[in-house]
Amino acid sequence: MRIKYSPDVDALLVELSPAHIDHAEEAGQFILHFSKAGELVLVEILDARDFVLDSLTSLIKGEEVKSS
Repeated sequence: MRIKYSPDVDALLVELSPAHIDHAEEAGQFILHFSKAGELVLVEILDARDFVLDSLTSLIKGEEVKSS
């Protein structure tokens, strides 16, 4: 697994597999990239800075993490 942050677009990229990407689906602030076989290959988290800060704050407070 590899994780990369792109500050120019404020996106966090989490590569889960080296498989080739066939298609993507958007789900809120997430873009999920799948292989032809339906395997999840890459997760893009948009507005990553806010997502990470909100997630950490929620975890510290013991609250459920919510996505925008």
